[in-house]
Amino acid sequence: MSDYQLRPVGRVESPLTDPATAPKQGDEGAPDAWLVFAPDVAPAVRDLRPGTDALVLTWFDRARRDVLAVHPRGDTSRPETGVFATRSPHRPNPIGLHRVRVLAVDGLRIRVGDLEAIDGTPVLDVKPVLGGPDER
Repeated sequence: MSDYQLRPVGRVESPLTDPATAPKQGDEGAPDAWLVFAPDVAPAVRDLRPGTDALVLTWFDRARRDVLAVHPRGDTSRPETGVFATRSPHRPNPIGLHRVRVLAVDGLRIRVGDLEAIDGTPVLDVKPVLGGPDER
């Protein structure tokens, strides 16, 4: 297989700083956070609007990449499960997928709700949540 290179387009600014105490999912009490984008991607950010639901892809830069199976949610009473059937951040390619709502736009800073990523997490991409077949 080939190797591919990704480059972050921004980073997360969040009050969450400790992965051990951060919510496991955004709807489990994650605070509002900022997506701060690099100036060279400004044209990509310009049409984000408050009220929009978006999918944010992040790189879990502090995750382990050698983990292939986990006990879901760290609960050892549950059977060990392959990471591709879980939302564990520890996996061969630790890409995070987060559904958020855009709350505010301030230039290259986008305030979002329900983001469980910790402070400094690299942002790889943002995609709108599509509501119907006409949307692209």
